[in-house]
Amino acid sequence: MRLSAFDYDLPEALVAQHPAAERAQSRLLHLDASGALHDRRFLELPTLIAPQDVVVLNDTRVIKARLLGHKPTGGKVEVFVERIVAEREALALARAGHPLKAGHRLVLGDGVEAEVLGREDDLFRVRFAEPVAAVLERCGHVPLPPYIRHPDDAQDAERYQTVFAEKPGAVAAPTAGLHFDHAMLDAISARGTAVARVTLHVGAGTFQPIRGDTVEAHRMHAERYEVSAASVAAIEAARARGGRVLAVGTTVLRALESAARGGALRATAGETDLFVSPGFEFRVVDRLLTNFHLPRSSLLVLVAAIAGLEPIRRAYAHAIAERYRFYSYGDAMLIERPA
Repeated sequence: MRLSAFDYDLPEALVAQHPAAERAQSRLLHLDASGALHDRRFLELPTLIAPQDVVVLNDTRVIKARLLGHKPTGGKVEVFVERIVAEREALALARAGHPLKAGHRLVLGDGVEAEVLGREDDLFRVRFAEPVAAVLERCGHVPLPPYIRHPDDAQDAERYQTVFAEKPGAVAAPTAGLHFDHAMLDAISARGTAVARVTLHVGAGTFQPIRGDTVEAHRMHAERYEVSAASVAAIEAARARGGRVLAVGTTVLRALESAARGGALRATAGETDLFVSPGFEFRVVDRLLTNFHLPRSSLLVLVAAIAGLEPIRRAYAHAIAERYRFYSYGDAMLIERPA
């Protein structure tokens, strides 16, 4: 499948630079199982969920992964921590005036010394003089995606984090969850709908475009995830009463479908590099709540897998014509798997 099928032109003005004034005030484009499109408000979501359903959230917490600093010689350096691998070591993306190499020393944040130990694929292994988590909490910046142009501020520290975030480890927000406030969660629970949680720590690779000309050649970056026995039980109970599984975000979909790769959904913890593309056999997820995604990205391929390429192309053309707000701080889309 040619990657050009997943391309589209987006006016720059539709890339949301700031979140909506209130979390649940976003718009919601609903693509139903028949392929029909409905312009809604996110506040309508509880009315679109049945009491017998289950809503699954990703409870990962975004860490302040971006560190600014310099080399001892004065050259500027930016380090983007992808994963903490030991108390004082991390795998990170790094940008400097000249390529970094093993042995290079860095001064980050408020003066923390660090050393580049070497390369591991696209990442650098970096050793810090202090525990990495403490350095990030004290000196790190919110890891806003590259299409958000302003420097991170206090609003981003609050709003680029879901209200149900618990487990630190993500370097990008599970953005579908950003629309939920506590009142929305209460409204869903008040209908009798079950709410379950999984964890998938979103990696920096979520922003990377697919390289090459074909979808089939793409290889996903690995991300840590966990699906608990309690969440499996909640999903099985919803199925038993005739309910459907609503995944809040592509990360939840990938976690659940990864935990069902053996055939049945099982409690699982580990890493997943699952790439969901058209033709994928869904075992768990019936509906997906998601934001709008970048052209030629693995996430756009994923939503085409669940809805069909033609319906997604039509939905995106409609969203652009109706001036929906796109990407991390943008509006939401509810996708039903075709019958």
